[in-house]
Amino acid sequence: MTRILIVEDDPSILRGLADNLRFESYEVLTAADGETGYRLAREETPDLIVLDLMLPRLSGYELCRKIREEGVDTPVLILTARGEEADR
Repeated sequence: MTRILIVEDDPSILRGLADNLRFESYEVLTAADGETGYRLAREETPDLIVLDLMLPRLSGYELCRKIREEGVDTPVLILTARGEEADR
């Protein structure tokens, strides 16, 4: 079964994504802050990480940078409300 880690601090978005992915038969791990997401990314070896950028305790940018520096090559899908060209 494909394991997906969702790191999102908005409870309604987190719940909606997790429920829909579980409905599609994915195994879902969730984290509401960057530090927990980082720990789960390292310990649980997900197949995909869905990552918000604006997170408490450790930003999505920092989380992604840290796992890449450590050689984790799990695909990361960025999910954010930021829409500025510089953010893209």
